[in-house]
Amino acid sequence: MTHVRNAALALVALLLVVAGVWASWASAQHVLLGKGREHGTLTVTACGEDSCSGRYVPGEPGGERRTLSIGRSVAAGPGMTIPVVVKPGTDEGVRAGWGGGLHAWLPLGGALLLAAPLVGGGLRSPRTAWSLAGLGAGLLVATFFAL
Repeated sequence: MTHVRNAALALVALLLVVAGVWASWASAQHVLLGKGREHGTLTVTACGEDSCSGRYVPGEPGGERRTLSIGRSVAAGPGMTIPVVVKPGTDEGVRAGWGGGLHAWLPLGGALLLAAPLVGGGLRSPRTAWSLAGLGAGLLVATFFAL
């Protein structure tokens, strides 16, 4: 019976981490695989509940200036200039650079923190649990300081 319980807890912990990677990859792919994508800066003019928008200036001369939106974060407010990567085929940008890369992986950091008590308490692997919690917390703290 303990093998079934351990397998179920391991499956739930694995599911949490996979869901964190899946949720993070939607934004992270544009930052990590940014070669060949449109880069520039976004000057934020207005922010709503979920997103901020503003004037986009491409990094390459002769590019099209237009209005872009970006997911809202506490580090983006009106008047700020943010380096962005444009999602192909949309008018949506993703924060570029170290801050953007770390910000994109925030869901994974939260998933690691959620999986740590399952691994530590349920599977009785405290070293692995502390490692997961340390990685998750480290990612959250690094993102805080990078933004």
